[in-house]
This record gives sequence, structure tokens and C-alpha cells, in this order.
Amino acid sequence: MEPSDEQAGAWTEAFDSGKFIRKSSEFRDLIQPGGTFDVEPHRYHLYVSHACPWAHRTLITRTLLGLEDKVSVDVVDWRMNQDGSWSFNPEEEGATADTVNGEASLEGIYNRAFSGWKEGPRIGTVPVLWDRTHATIVNNESREIVRMFDEFSKAGFGNGRSLCPEELKTDIDAMIDANYESVNNGVYKTGFARTQAAYEEAVTALFERLDELELHLEGRDWLVGGQKGVLTEADICLFPTLARFDLVYVVHFKCNLRRIIDYPNLQAFVERMIDQEGIRETCHWHHMKAHYFWSHQNINTFRIIPLGPLEGAHTR
Repeated sequence: MEPSDEQAGAWTEAFDSGKFIRKSSEFRDLIQPGGTFDVEPHRYHLYVSHACPWAHRTLITRTLLGLEDKVSVDVVDWRMNQDGSWSFNPEEEGATADTVNGEASLEGIYNRAFSGWKEGPRIGTVPVLWDRTHATIVNNESREIVRMFDEFSKAGFGNGRSLCPEELKTDIDAMIDANYESVNNGVYKTGFARTQAAYEEAVTALFERLDELELHLEGRDWLVGGQKGVLTEADICLFPTLARFDLVYVVHFKCNLRRIIDYPNLQAFVERMIDQEGIRETCHWHHMKAHYFWSHQNINTFRIIPLGPLEGAHTR
């Protein structure tokens, strides 16, 4: 997730343009059959935040592939610390302790994987996929974790379903790429813009892409595959952003040209996703909303968490 002014050095590059630049993921190893990180049940552990759309992707995939009993999960508190780090807080509803390593914060996890981590400046992000066997982080890039979970299902450790069928892989990757910069990252480029020009550029690109997706979903249930489409990683990577849009981004990030509920096809898509078995349980609406309005004090000075909206898929 994203920084306050004090965190900016660790999270972004400060450009005179005033544009938000997302930090890269540092751990990019892959789980592969016969590899250093082999495909094994009960070996890997997922650290997530319910607030984070990138982490939400991994939880959805874990659920849809039936991996809940094969890949364990811990959840950080929705409150981001002043330095941009995450803490474990089992006293908070929806959050947990670190049940694998016993750390108080996510920074402790990163420091276990890289002893020089805290000498930074670095801030640990979610999601994190942890390997119990080698006691290290495998990967902290959501898109790659989502793809790796398919290997578990193919190996017979899930329900056998694939969210990236080989014949659709090219289309899936193209759709994810098309949505990433304008929509997934676009809401952040809009919300964290520091000049009017940077804001207008980002918000315009965001809604141009939403308009395109609205037309694309006319008569379709899913983003890729056949006349009606099939649910794939492309849908999983888009949904968390749309699920937070009316709840948070419209107000907090000034993404207010339209709401998702104003797009009939996009709204129907969000509701279809929520109605998939187990997906509603991955949507912790309080964590989603409270995190942004409380943690980004440079945007919301007094940390006022709004009561609304009263309409939309999240109230169903």
C-alpha cells in the first residue's frame, strides 16, 4: 500500500512532475515442480492485508482453487504504522498474530529473509509468500503469486481448477497488462498525484479505461474466453480495485468522474465476483475502508472515516 509524506523516501521516487511512482517487488522467486521452491502442500504461508487490493488477489485465488487447507494465512492490522510498515494485532477483528514466525510486524518477516533489510530505507509490502522449509520469502509480487497458485491446483493439491488455462494465457496476460497501469495503479496515481496536471492525466486515463471495460463487458460475464467468457486471473486482478472504488477511491483518491455503480456492466461484474463461492468472505469491508482513511493522514488530516456509501455491492 502507499505512504504518508514521511514514508515517501522509502516508497516512491520524488519526481518534479508530481507523479506517483510505485516501488518494485524485491522477492521474485518462483514455486515450480522440482525446483528450489517445490510444489508442496502445507509448506507455504501467505501474509496479507485485507485492505490491500494486491493481497486480495492472492486470497481470492487461494479460495477459488480450494487451497485454504494447503496454504496458510496471517493477516496484518488495517492500520498502517507511521513509517509505512504493517503490524500483527490479534486483538483487532479480522487480523491475526504471526503464527509462523512470531514476529510483531511484517518488517520482522522481511528481516528474516534478508538480514540487511532494516538498514534500508525499505518498507515491507503485502502480500508475502513465505517458505517454511528454507525460512525465507519466496515472492512478494501478487501477480506472480496468483500464477504460482495454479501450479498447486494442477498438482492435485487444490480442486483441480485452473484460472490460467494454457489456451487463454496470452489473452489473460494482455488483459491484466491493459488494466494495470490505467486502473489498478491508476487509482493510486490519481490519489497520490502532487500536481493538478499529474492528477488530471491519471484520472482521465483511469476513466477512459473503465469506459472501455464497460463496453467490453456488454453481453459478457468475464473478461476473456469465448462469447460469455470464463473466470480467470484477469478477472481476479481487476475485481479488488473495483470492489474498493465506490467505497474508498471515489472520495479518498478523487476518482469521482463516475462511480462503478454508474456502470451497469462493471457493477454486474463486481456482483458476479462477490457471488462466487467463498469470495464474499475475502472482502473485509471495514479493513478496506478504515485503512485508507486512517493511514493516509497526508490526504485525510483528521483521520475521519466516512459512514457511507449506503449503496453498492459492498452493502449486499
